[in-house]
Amino acid sequence: MRVNKICNESKMKFRCMASRIAGSATVRAVKGRRTLPTRAALVLTSDAVKKIKEILQNKSEYIGLKVGVRQRGCNGLSYTLDYATEKSKLDEEVIQDGVRVIIDRKAQLSLLGTEMDYIEGKLSSEFVFNNPNIKGTCGCGESFSV
Repeated sequence: MRVNKICNESKMKFRCMASRIAGSATVRAVKGRRTLPTRAALVLTSDAVKKIKEILQNKSEYIGLKVGVRQRGCNGLSYTLDYATEKSKLDEEVIQDGVRVIIDRKAQLSLLGTEMDYIEGKLSSEFVFNNPNIKGTCGCGESFSV
């Protein structure tokens, strides 16, 4: 056997072992995996960044805003937005244009790839989440399902 001849002539034992292992290795065909582009956890629009900076301007005790989801409404989930005093170990953190947004660990999968915007209308102003993962919403737009 050629592998043994190479091993006998070799002065280094680790090369001999490597050639034996390589000689006996089997190769298996595996169906190729399609690679997906990575998406940011949350992207903020310039209007959202501006409003968050305005909200946190005189509130030094907070490190940013915390976004989450909770069971509520006729379609299952709704967004929550609160001041963040700390980031827990499993929370995701998004820092964009000097603004810090913490994503609650329970909301990370449902918010993946979401754009957070701030809209001012004649009668109301609000943060809006443009979420590509949503499968359905209720009539009032308060809750959603993924």
